[in-house]
Amino acid sequence: MQIKGKVTSFDIAHLAGVSQSTVSRALRGSPLVNEETRRRIQAAVDELNYKVDKNASSLRAKHTGTLALLLFEDPTADESHINPFFLSMLGSITRASAQRGYDLLISFQQFSHDWHADYADSKKSDGIILLGYGDYLAIRDKLQKLVNQGTRCVRWGAVLADQPDISVGCDNLSGGHAVTTHFMEQGCRRIAFLGDASSHYPEFFDRYRGHIRALNDAGLEAEPLLQVNAESTERSGYDALETLLARGITFDAVFAASDLIAIGAMRAMDDHGLKVPDDVLLAGFDDIPMASFVNPPLTTVLQDTNLAGEILVDNLLSLIRGQPAESAMLPAKLIVRKSSLRGREDKSEK
Repeated sequence: MQIKGKVTSFDIAHLAGVSQSTVSRALRGSPLVNEETRRRIQAAVDELNYKVDKNASSLRAKHTGTLALLLFEDPTADESHINPFFLSMLGSITRASAQRGYDLLISFQQFSHDWHADYADSKKSDGIILLGYGDYLAIRDKLQKLVNQGTRCVRWGAVLADQPDISVGCDNLSGGHAVTTHFMEQGCRRIAFLGDASSHYPEFFDRYRGHIRALNDAGLEAEPLLQVNAESTERSGYDALETLLARGITFDAVFAASDLIAIGAMRAMDDHGLKVPDDVLLAGFDDIPMASFVNPPLTTVLQDTNLAGEILVDNLLSLIRGQPAESAMLPAKLIVRKSSLRGREDKSEK
C-alpha cells in the first residue's frame, strides 16, 4: 500500500480493517483490543513504517478541565428518556462541578455500544460520572475494562463487595425495611413487592431484601407469588400490578421498587376498581417530584440527591488527582404520605 505524504493512524486503520479509535487503543496498549486485532494493526504499522506522534500524545494526556456525565437512556412517557429521579441529581452534579471549577459535558449513552472505550479515547473529559446503567451484570465487564485502562470513573448505584469501580449509592436495604415495617404498623400482612429482585438490578434487590428482612423480623414468611418483576417505568408498574391481580392472590399493600412503578401500579388499581389507600396501601422509592402530586400523594423513600451529586464529583476529582477515593452509601429516609395511611392525615414533612 502506497501512501502519499505523512502516514496517519487513519491509514493504519484502513489497512488493518479496523476503526481509527481501535488503532489508538492498540498503540496505547489498551486491554480492550484482542490479540488478533492487535497483530493486524502491528503488521500495518510495520508495513507503513508508522511513527507515533509523541507531541500529540502528550497533548491528549493533559487535563481538559471538563467532567463527563453519561446518562443511560430510559423509556419515558414524555420521550425525554431521562428517569425523573436523575433530573435533580443532574442539577446537583452540575452545581458541584461548577463550584469546583469544572465544566460538565452531558451525554446520552446507548450502553449496548462500545461507549466505555470510545468515550475514554475521545479525551473530551478528565473523568466520567455514570448515572443509570440498566442491567448491572451486563455492564460490569465494561466497568472493569474502564478501570483497567485507567479511566477515572465513578457511578451512582449500589455499593457492592466485588464491584470494580467507585460508586455512591443509597442504603436501599434499610429503605426497603422501613417501608415494609411501616406497612405492618398499619396492620398489613400480605405485602406485594413490584420490582426485579435479582443481582441484575442490585438497588431493587436490596430493597426487596430489606422488605423480606422486615417480614422475617415480624415472624412472617415471604410469599413468592407476591413478588412481580418490574423495571422503573410506569408501564412496567401497570403491567406488574395486572400480573399480580391475575394470580388471584390477596394483598393489602404494594411496595413498588420505584415511584414510577408505584404510579403505574396506582393507575392499574384504579382501572380495576381498587382504591388507594382504602383498599390497598401503596409506597414507592426515590421521592421524585411527581410523588407528592399524584392522588393520593405517594409514600416513598427519599434519597439525598444533592449530597449524592457533591460526593460523586468529589470522588471523581480525587481519582483525577491521584488521591484515594472510596465508595459511599447515603442514608434512606421514609416519607409517609396518604397512600399508605388509612383514615389518617398525611405525615409528610414536605
